[in-house]
Amino acid sequence: MQNFERVGLGARLGTAVSSVAFGLVLFAIPMTLHATEEPSYQVVQSLSGVEVRLYEAYTVAELVVPGPADEAGNQAFPVLAGYIFGKNKGERKLAMTAPVTQAAVPVKLDMTAPVIQTPQPGGFRVQFVLPKGVTAASAPEPLDPQVTLRDIAPHRVAVIRYSGFWSEANYQEHLASLQAALRSANLLAVGEPLYSRYNAPFTPWFLRRNEIWLRLATAK
Repeated sequence: MQNFERVGLGARLGTAVSSVAFGLVLFAIPMTLHATEEPSYQVVQSLSGVEVRLYEAYTVAELVVPGPADEAGNQAFPVLAGYIFGKNKGERKLAMTAPVTQAAVPVKLDMTAPVIQTPQPGGFRVQFVLPKGVTAASAPEPLDPQVTLRDIAPHRVAVIRYSGFWSEANYQEHLASLQAALRSANLLAVGEPLYSRYNAPFTPWFLRRNEIWLRLATAK
């Protein structure tokens, strides 16, 4: 979820992905009320209910699956979670959130947020953001050849944040608001929208953090 490029959730993000697939990854990880590491950014402009953020570089582990949209999470999440939780090569010291730890094979990475799903030609791309300080060059090598690592360059995105259920109706309503705010501010979005989730499915709907990101054209 674009280099975070082309991350349009598009239409059919079903609740099955939210409740089943997301639960596979986060069953034992309380991503609900406490802070979870996420990529660093600065808010450089505020619009009506929308933030323009400048993100620093970060790295993702990603997997492309055939879909359809409401099955992509089920297909990808167990594989990516396996990588995050130890199905990787390497015996090294990794800079994580806190503290810095050292682990023998396999290396276990901290869980971060958000988790992204995006349509791709022939399937859907699901991404996990890796901990700060971990790059594609320094991250442990995945054991599963389907998992790839990628460095994401700094970039600007317009973001709308909202609570509620992970549903297509909720997504479409807020995407329309985000696009309207950009038109009013004469800001040009490029690529497709990115849908980002930050909480486990057992989080009450009114406490959930959902976001839609639109990458902005480079300022001239």
